Amino acid sequence: MAGAAILILTQMPDRASAQSLARALVEARLAACVSIGAPVESLYHWRGEIETAQEVPVAVKTRAERYAEVEAAIRARHPYELPEILAVPVVHGLAPYLDWIAGETASV
Repeated sequence: MAGAAILILTQMPDRASAQSLARALVEARLAACVSIGAPVESLYHWRGEIETAQEVPVAVKTRAERYAEVEAAIRARHPYELPEILAVPVVHGLAPYLDWIAGETASV
């Protein structure tokens, strides 16, 4: 669906890298807004072991058409070998807010 809003989720290793990513995405108009959460403890399987890490959640509000560009920008700035990058479709939302996302992420 053209203009469909999506939420892209990732985790960064620290607040500084999350802020740097957020600023780059918004400045490039790849995201209308990026929310940086409070640090969380993640527990996961990695290479046959159970690992834990402190991470900072990042939620990117953008349009589906910009997904590939946002993914590339995250991968270029992410220190992890295998970063979490998940796109979640926005099924419903306040129409003026969704319009704002579309307007702020329009290709220049």
